[in-house]
Amino acid sequence: MKVFTGPQVRAWDAYTIEHEPVRSLDLMERAALACCQWIVGNYALKGRVCHIFCAKGNNGGDGLALARLLLERNVPVRVYILEFGNLGTEDFQANLAGLHPLTQDITFIQSRDAFPGLPADAVIVDALLGSGLNRPLEGLTADLVRFLNGSGRPILAIDLPTGLRTDEPSAGGPVIQAAHTLTLGSWKLGLLLAENAPYFGEVHLLPIGLDPVYEAETASPLRVTDLESARGFYRPRSSFSHKGTFGHALLVAGNEGKMGACVLGARACLHSGVGLLTLLVPREQAVIVQTAVPEAMALSDVDAVKPSAYKALGVGPGLGTDDAALELVERVLGLAAQIQPETGTAGGKVVIDADALNLLGTNPRLWAKVPRGSILTPHPKEFERLFGPAANDFERVRMALEKAAEHRCVIVLKGHRTLVATPDGSGYFNTTGNAGMATGGSGDVLTGILTGLLAQGYPSQQAAVLGVYLHGLAGDMALDSASMESLTASGIVDGMGKAFKHLGAGTVL
Repeated sequence: MKVFTGPQVRAWDAYTIEHEPVRSLDLMERAALACCQWIVGNYALKGRVCHIFCAKGNNGGDGLALARLLLERNVPVRVYILEFGNLGTEDFQANLAGLHPLTQDITFIQSRDAFPGLPADAVIVDALLGSGLNRPLEGLTADLVRFLNGSGRPILAIDLPTGLRTDEPSAGGPVIQAAHTLTLGSWKLGLLLAENAPYFGEVHLLPIGLDPVYEAETASPLRVTDLESARGFYRPRSSFSHKGTFGHALLVAGNEGKMGACVLGARACLHSGVGLLTLLVPREQAVIVQTAVPEAMALSDVDAVKPSAYKALGVGPGLGTDDAALELVERVLGLAAQIQPETGTAGGKVVIDADALNLLGTNPRLWAKVPRGSILTPHPKEFERLFGPAANDFERVRMALEKAAEHRCVIVLKGHRTLVATPDGSGYFNTTGNAGMATGGSGDVLTGILTGLLAQGYPSQQAAVLGVYLHGLAGDMALDSASMESLTASGIVDGMGKAFKHLGAGTVL
């Protein structure tokens, strides 16, 4: 699914109204019905009152239509309308007229004195402002947002929390701090970035029947990776395949006291479906991996590496950043240039992570040895060491897209909504994963998965998008038998089987 700007989102609504065709009022009804069904299905509402706060635009119209639908389902509702003397949009007025026969519990807020008392069991619905905001909130609107945030009551935001700008930072004014955001029809960039996490809470994408032709024909560099798109990248196994079909990977990882990084990466690589795996590790540490990962082979001399034997390599986890590690990374990158990609695939066959990234950041001359199509997997601090600081997440996204194109590489900018930035200027936000994956070794697991997919012949971009999705999905599947607090990197590896099955890995051609 593409991620559109605020103006594009509004144009999609207009396109649907024109080409379905459907009245704007009926499209608003779809949005309100989707929100109503979510609220009724996910909230214990018995004995609780929904306090719905509206302005007089179309977001407020959604709120009024929602109030009517809830009342029709015998859910108590109180409506508050922010009053500045204007009539409001035509659809807002139509929904207000439709609400009057059902309730007179409608309060117009003209000053702070009209802010209501909110009981302890109140459910607040924010339907004040939508995606058209282009400046910080001020005046009575800002005061109302601060009042609602300070109430201590759970807030559900319709489409976007009031005060949140979808295409640029929201600094300079208050923003609704929602527990849940029910976003309508499509993802918005502001709901995918960590800096806005205190405002949007859990995001739920609610389809409202927007015309798919608009999405297909409208350009956007950004997309969201969902189950359908991940399945489009996935390649089921043929029943006539053998271990040579799925490639031979080389993983260069680990050092004294950090062999766990190598073990985790190796196990993940094997669970990603690679045919053969060799580990390049210090000689005195080889016994660890030979015991912990018996399915893998081990080498201890970089001179023994024959690039022609491998289809992909991963380098970095647990290496350290001393002079010996720098020399090793430099030599390994030189060998990587000699790896021959599978026929029909594009770009390099290298995953660069962790200490290898830090060495690349402090030794820019290494860039000359990074093959085109390489996958780099920095977290935000590593990204900053590589490319410099960013003022905010919006700027960091732009920088990732620019640097991926400049260096002809794939950048996996890790986070809750990991961004895969590709050389063609497009970016993919991931939708799987959970807070339990914020644990030591999780990144090593991702490196193993990506290396294994590259070795199997996936092009770099597909390997990165699919690998990030699988990594998060495995973490989600692991919660069947763990909590977020107890989840470990090994648990993520153990979830890989369920993740592949969810994608359709049981299919045999």
